Amino acid sequence: MTEQTVTPGPEYADELARVDAWWRAANYLSVGQLYLLDNPLLTEPLALEHIKPRLLGHWGTVPGITLTYAHLNRIIMRRSANVLLVVGPGHGAAGLNAATWLEGTYSECYPDIGRDADGMRRLFRQFSFPGGVPSHADPHVPGSIHEGGELGYSLAHATGAALDNPGLVVACIVGDGEAETGPLATSWHAPAFLNPVSDGVVLPILHLNGYKIANPTVLSRLPRDDLHALLRGHGWEPVDVEGGDPAEVHAAYAAALDECFTRIGERRHPMIVLRTPKGWTGPATLHGKPVEGNWRSHQVPLPDVRTDPQQLVQLEEWMRSYRPHELFDTDGAPVPGIRSWHPRAELRMSAHPMAHGLTQRDLRLPEVSAHAVTVSAPGSDVAEATRALGDYLRATLVRNAEHHNFLLFAPDEHASNRLDAVFDVTGRRWLLPSHAGDDHLAADGRVFEVLSEHLCQGWLEGYLLTGRHGLFSTYEAFAHVVDSMVAQHAKWLHTAAGVPWRRPLPSLTYLLTSHVWRQDHNGASHQDPGFIDHILSKRAEVARVYLPPDANCLLHVADHCLRSRGLVNVIVAGKNPAPQYLDSDAARAHCVHGLGIWEWASTDAAGGTDVVLACAGDVPTQETLAAVGVLRDLVPDLRIRVVNVVDLTRLATPERHPHGMSERAYSAVFTSDAPVIFAFHGYPWLIHELTYNRRNHDHVHVHGFSENGTTTTPFDMCVLNEIDRFHLALAALERVPRVAGRLGHLRQRLLTELDRHHDHIRRTGEDLPEIRGWRWRS
Repeated sequence: MTEQTVTPGPEYADELARVDAWWRAANYLSVGQLYLLDNPLLTEPLALEHIKPRLLGHWGTVPGITLTYAHLNRIIMRRSANVLLVVGPGHGAAGLNAATWLEGTYSECYPDIGRDADGMRRLFRQFSFPGGVPSHADPHVPGSIHEGGELGYSLAHATGAALDNPGLVVACIVGDGEAETGPLATSWHAPAFLNPVSDGVVLPILHLNGYKIANPTVLSRLPRDDLHALLRGHGWEPVDVEGGDPAEVHAAYAAALDECFTRIGERRHPMIVLRTPKGWTGPATLHGKPVEGNWRSHQVPLPDVRTDPQQLVQLEEWMRSYRPHELFDTDGAPVPGIRSWHPRAELRMSAHPMAHGLTQRDLRLPEVSAHAVTVSAPGSDVAEATRALGDYLRATLVRNAEHHNFLLFAPDEHASNRLDAVFDVTGRRWLLPSHAGDDHLAADGRVFEVLSEHLCQGWLEGYLLTGRHGLFSTYEAFAHVVDSMVAQHAKWLHTAAGVPWRRPLPSLTYLLTSHVWRQDHNGASHQDPGFIDHILSKRAEVARVYLPPDANCLLHVADHCLRSRGLVNVIVAGKNPAPQYLDSDAARAHCVHGLGIWEWASTDAAGGTDVVLACAGDVPTQETLAAVGVLRDLVPDLRIRVVNVVDLTRLATPERHPHGMSERAYSAVFTSDAPVIFAFHGYPWLIHELTYNRRNHDHVHVHGFSENGTTTTPFDMCVLNEIDRFHLALAALERVPRVAGRLGHLRQRLLTELDRHHDHIRRTGEDLPEIRGWRWRS
């Protein structure tokens, strides 16, 4: 394997001249977006009225993006290659807007921005401007599946896009600032999981321009041999391209891409290490200080054009250095040599159908009833909810095997989370050496397990963004690792929903299990239900949270989520043996409504409800039903209504969430005046936030996780946070006026039970037998 720059022969001369002209045109258009309101072709000297009042955007990374785009176009045309581009460096949209405008795709998507002088003016004016487009490559940019706002996820997205896409090359520009992030550093593991037979190819282009916003970058200062050793150790074969002279760099880049595509044909993992100056072709200096090749070119190299006459002169000299009269005709259209110099139709990276969700295939999902658990009577049978889901997912893999459009992701937890039925039909993806005793490793496995939530999330996002389907299961507490990633994805989905030429994508669905109430053995570090708070802080059009109380409800919720589009779904469900309440038909109806009165558990059928016991989550549901039993023993004539909530957003008003209930419907379930004792899976304030403008909010009293956790027994976790049956029963009795005269005696009986529990677990190390063996009594 050679790692030396290869000098191409004279047959490249005409192609490279056209590459250079196209590159200059893209750079000119990028600078115009940063600075100009008018005079796009410089038909008159630049004046203050031509300059934007606020100069926003980034220049430093743009020349590398446009250079790479130009050379990828050359290789696509030369080889009819199928290439999708992921651009990682932040704030690079000016370069991509320019490239897609030159290719014509931008004008096809936005007919008012034509390839003429007026269209160029509109292209410039809208950039980082009120009512316009941002400086990140968000969904408005044709061909983009990656925003590049928050850094670190480009290579994971590229890998996810390549999975199950043989024949596709996903070129990924990795900025050297971005390369310092944890997620990107982990993403170099991709060769250990990419199958050369069934997957596409990821072609990383590590762009080392030397600086981030104010400092040198680590990888750009590593000795070359050390950097190569690092990359080779991960399975990549680096090819160098380096220089500051455009002609020399063009020749080297063309040769490098030819070499990389040859290696790709040999099923290897080439990559390019591109070293060019930051802010290349921009102003060399400003007031005696270096700009090109320096951190000062990171954002707007000439920041005071409107107040500094010297900078206005420099800006015009900079723009004219690209020789725009050679690039655009008098009407503002690219000259024929540039206008036609791009791949045809869908081979254009900006028109790739996969980037716009145009190549989707619906999942073939099994019948839920075929995988339902038996429920002979509410609460009488015991099952593991996620084990039932594992059987359903196994069938889903089988039904979609020929289409290769469904994958499962988890941080080494499918078996731990009782989803191991999937290993009956597939293995864990693994391309590195295997040893005797390894469990279910397979080069073509449909299960991806790696101890990085960032990689699981990034791979799945890339898979979804290119129109396929998947599920991410993880321990509840550690979903927080990807808080920022899911926030970015939710913003992408919301913005993309308003772009008419993008089809809605399969939803991002999480299964959070090994949850807070059954992390008694792992202790406080594993006890955090706050991911659902984070999700519900996002746009209501996108965010969904489900807390199925049993296995059959979990199956129906999962089926619904896997059929959905354009959403972020969070499902929270336990994996331990637990009572089952609803048969498949009842579970379906309950999940369709999102919440409802469980009449079989209620005692207020004759009317005059004394108290509502509401619950959301499997353990809170069990404790609520157990509390009903306690109250029936203590106060047999107490009129109790049990309400179970599956879809948390049903609690909100319709104005706040599309799933929200009308006030009339809400009051019919929760009443308008009875006290509501709400046992909740997560932090109590979330229920208060969802219901704060409901008519009876002052009557809602929430018991949830209050950060009281340790290594203890399962029931003691409930007691520590007062969502156990005894605290719930006491809370109910304290708010029913007609039992006030007996409250002292009733409270003492409940406190005695709590003391008995306290002493028993410290003596024996396990919960009381009647707690461990509790079953619902009809």
